[in-house]
Formats: sequence, C-alpha cells, structure tokens
Amino acid sequence: MDFESFFREELSQLRKEGRYRVFADLERCAGRFPRAIFHGGGGPREVTVWCSNDYLGMGQHPVVLKAMHEALDGCGAGTGGTRNIAGTNHYHVLLERELADLHGKEGALLFNSGYMSNWASLSTLASRIPGCIVLTDALNHASMIEGIRHSRADKAIFAHNDAADLRRKLQAMDPARPKLIAFESVYSMDGDIAPVADFCDIAEEFGAMTYIDEVHAVGLYGPRGGGISERDGLSHRLDLIEGTLAKSFSVMGGYITGSAALCDYLRSFASGFIFSSSLPPTLAAGALAAIRHLKTSSVERDRQRDRVQTLRRRLDEAGIPHLPNPSHIVPVMVGDAVRCKQISDEMLERFSIYVQPINYPTVPRGTERLRITPTPLHSDEDIETLVQALSTIWGALGLQRAA
Repeated sequence: MDFESFFREELSQLRKEGRYRVFADLERCAGRFPRAIFHGGGGPREVTVWCSNDYLGMGQHPVVLKAMHEALDGCGAGTGGTRNIAGTNHYHVLLERELADLHGKEGALLFNSGYMSNWASLSTLASRIPGCIVLTDALNHASMIEGIRHSRADKAIFAHNDAADLRRKLQAMDPARPKLIAFESVYSMDGDIAPVADFCDIAEEFGAMTYIDEVHAVGLYGPRGGGISERDGLSHRLDLIEGTLAKSFSVMGGYITGSAALCDYLRSFASGFIFSSSLPPTLAAGALAAIRHLKTSSVERDRQRDRVQTLRRRLDEAGIPHLPNPSHIVPVMVGDAVRCKQISDEMLERFSIYVQPINYPTVPRGTERLRITPTPLHSDEDIETLVQALSTIWGALGLQRAA
C-alpha cells in the first residue's frame, strides 16, 4: 500500500469539504486577555480572541500567576514520576482536598486532562463492575464515548437530555443488573443544560449510579463555582462529578470527585491514572489558586453573564442568527462548512478577530457554526466590533438574517 498517497488523499477530501483544520498560531498577551499576537500571513499582529475556553479570564489573574511562580521557584518544573512513584507533590494533595470540598464530596482524584479523567474513569468502572450496562446521552463528549467503548461493556444510548427516553430504556432492563447513567451538565456546542434533577430521580428509582461531566460548568455556575449540580443543590445526589482545570480554572488537568471508596477504587485500578506522570506542581498550584478565588468571588461570574446578555442582544439587533440556550456559550449558526471557514478567515484577516469555525464531526453536518464565548474581560467596544464585523460579512455573502 502507498501509505503516503492514502494520507494525502484523505487530507485532500477534508479540504474539499471545508473541514480541514488549521491551527491559529497565537501568543497570548499576559495581562491583556482577550488580546493575543497572531503569527500568520503578513507578520505578527494583535487580534481579539472570541472562542477561548478560559471562560473567566483566570489564566491572566494575578492570584493564579503568583501561585504558579511560587510553585515553580519552590518545587521546580516537574514532579519526576507518576503519582505512585515519587510523583505526588503536596500541591496535588491540597488541590484534591479543595476539589472534594468544592463538590461536597469525600474525595477527589486528579488526572492529566479532562479527556483522560472521563476516558479512564468510565472505562474502568464499566469494565470492572460485573455485568454493568452504561446508559449514555446521545450527545456525550468523545472522551466519554471512547471510555465506554474501551470498556467493552454493554451500552444503551438515550435521546439527548430526554428523561422519558432514559426511563423507558431502564424499564426494559433487568432490575438486578448494575447500571451507570452518564451525561454532561452543559453541552459545549449547543450550550443546552441537562435536566439533572430528573436524571437523579430516575437513577434513584432504578438504583443506577450517576456520572456527570461538569467540564463546561465548573467555575461558572453555583455560588462557589461548583457547577450546575451545586447551583441546583444536587451535588449530594450524584455519585461521581467530573470536571476540568483547563477551562474556567484556566490551567490544565482533569479530575473526578465522589466517595472516598470510589476515588480510592479509581486510584487503584484506572490505568490512565496509574501510568501517567503527574501534573507539574505549577499547574496544580495555579488551579488551586483559581478554585479558591472563585469560591469566594462572584465578580467574574456576574460580569461574564452580563457580557453574554449584551452580546446576544446586539446579535439580535443585527439579525445575526444564534442558537438560544441558558448557558454562557453563544453559537452563531452558519449551516455550511465552507462558508463557516470563510467567515472565520475573513474575521481574522479583515477585522483581527479570531473565532474558530466548528464543523463536522464536532457538530452534525448542516449545523456548522462559530462558537463564541464572551468573557468578563471583553469590553463593550469588543462586542460592538465583533457584531459589526459579522454583520458586514453576513451582508457581503448574502446570508439570511434572523427575523
């Protein structure tokens, strides 16, 4: 087989479909978020970033930077091993305690990414609980899908956010069989929110274990940033709460929280945890500082909600179609992969605005979009510039306006 030709042909097909991904070479400007230096055609220039998952701008917050500097000076660059072999730094212990407290749980366990925390936890639980069947939301993240697939456990996919369909599927199962219900709280592409209370009711009715991914909610929702489960007073009804340190908490890493026995079980059996080098102390220290700050400060959350409302209002006034939802994510709907990339390219080239096109397979074909994430640090002027740029391009391309 001519492997090189195969690779080139596959990539060529992606380009024809408008789905070829191009990385934006960005250099974030410390203290000036959402500004960044774009290293692209025509030489380096400043752009405004509108699609960052640093939802609250904590990656620039002085308390986070100070903590990371102190950890680097005090501990050095890395840990030198896995958590089992010389790699447990005191910052890891402190961070796990802080995360357990955030979610009102007995324990917590750190992973190197949110992807790994989902993959390792779900694959371990589903494969090792005898006869386990996983009920998984139809729109769950790839990390959850891969973890369930890797477990080789039986699974049943229920319609997205559909409590009635979940109940129907459970009713058809052997009552004695172990069941695990896996879902997200905030879905990152449409920005919709799961009926968590309904899922908890159903889980209790059928004796199922609950697994919630709060990746796009921690830091943003709840009086202390504990996510949708904290906001709605449901944390105690969820068996496992999974989250990330890479979005609202601004650094890198993933985690799970739950009972002491559950966390110890995954610590002891999850290969993705056991055989991975531990997070550098700088990252653990930065996340620890961000979590502690957001537990007591609502300033960032309040300002971010205001920015979301302001942007949505201006998009409505300009007739730019965006998907309504109750979260912080603003999907501007395009519906065509080629046009979506064209808009993104023009925004960057003509208006120095960076927002990444989101195409299949991340979203279904025909629902291509620009996923916009306002932060507390986007100004009124930034919003106006974004909306005017979108409106100009929309008109030039002859795209349909919202009524």
